[in-house]
Amino acid sequence: MRSNDSTWLLLQSGPGAPALNMALDEALLESVSRLGRPVLRFYGWTEPAATFGYFQKFSGVERATLLRPLIRRPTGGGIVPHDADWTYSLAFPPGHEWHSLKAEESYHRVHKWIQSAFTKLNVTTELALRSQKSAIRNPQSAVGCFVGYEKFDVLWHGKKIAGAAQRRNKLGLLIQGSVQSRCIGISIAPPDWQKAMCNVGRVEFGVAWLDFAPDAALRERAEFLAKQKYSQPGHNHKR
Repeated sequence: MRSNDSTWLLLQSGPGAPALNMALDEALLESVSRLGRPVLRFYGWTEPAATFGYFQKFSGVERATLLRPLIRRPTGGGIVPHDADWTYSLAFPPGHEWHSLKAEESYHRVHKWIQSAFTKLNVTTELALRSQKSAIRNPQSAVGCFVGYEKFDVLWHGKKIAGAAQRRNKLGLLIQGSVQSRCIGISIAPPDWQKAMCNVGRVEFGVAWLDFAPDAALRERAEFLAKQKYSQPGHNHKR
């Protein structure tokens, strides 16, 4: 599972506004070929929010959660509550090993990575062997924890605590993931989880981490997308 290119960029963004968080992830996908290396980004939220998959219908999302604002992601998947989670993204340039994986393979790989990080923190988790849909239809259901799970999601005591969505195109591969920290019955500090993730990357993928800060072009692109796309009803309500 080692990458041919062992140096990856590590971006620790800290808390961000919901629209800007999604905009920066899309800007990373657009820029990762120019950057020439994979990027792992850790980030948080300045306010509670929910993101939802690019292909989901807004009317259904609006009924399913009380969290606001609602932001359409650049990736697929379902509703993700962002009121107490740990959020990350991964961007890979075209031609990179991860970019060539099938969607199920990259999904499995990133969740094995998260599972290994939890093992380092003495938390036992498992990967779901199959999907399980929930019959819950309460508007509160998308607040705080995931509802149901998909194959290869990360489970703790049978409950989904980590999921991800992805987008793969000619620009590269973007994976967006969330760990619902309040659903784990053990207190773990976010920096400890991030450190564990980086340690697993170093040991299992042979990654050498290089601290990274967005350059002016990347910041300007993210700010443009946040203002003109992710904060606009025309984008978020489009389906």
